[in-house]
Amino acid sequence: MESIVKKYQQKFRKVSEEMNRWDHVQSRLLSQFRNACSIIERLTVIHDSKNYGTLNSVHGIVNAVLRKQMESLETILLSMNKTLEEFRGIVLFLEKMHRDGRQLVKGGSSQLSAKQLQQRIGTKPCLTDCLDGLMILHEMHRSEYLLKSSVVSALPLLILKPSSGDLAALQQLMVDQPNIPKEEVQLIFDIIFADEIC
Repeated sequence: MESIVKKYQQKFRKVSEEMNRWDHVQSRLLSQFRNACSIIERLTVIHDSKNYGTLNSVHGIVNAVLRKQMESLETILLSMNKTLEEFRGIVLFLEKMHRDGRQLVKGGSSQLSAKQLQQRIGTKPCLTDCLDGLMILHEMHRSEYLLKSSVVSALPLLILKPSSGDLAALQQLMVDQPNIPKEEVQLIFDIIFADEIC
């Protein structure tokens, strides 16, 4: 039993590395999202030739500026999709850790009882704590990834008909991310590594 717990703790160390990566990717996505919103907000101003003053004398200035902004926006949207793929990769990793974790308790020669799964050895976590921790971390990050994907996919819809209210709402939704309570994640790690903290 103790050896299985140690295997779980190894899994949680790998998961911890992915949590750090998640934070880094989150920061990049937020920056990309803000840049995309800034361009979308400018599109109405760029479209109106009255806003160019004396530059109107330059032939095709409106179209040239608009084209440049759209190219920049397209580049940012492609980058955001790549960033979302990184989130997806982390979610798939967490799913694999959870699946492998379930296999650890099922794969033995004898099936463990519910009592054995909840049995503690000293300050080590019980197997149920380990299984539940992996499941919760996977579900949290999966839900968060799906939310981020929805918000990012809504952004291109505003290009043709920019609405400052909708943009502000989407931006606020993205800024309020992550919806993963850090203290809840830390509590899971504290339970799993309680024997090392003592």
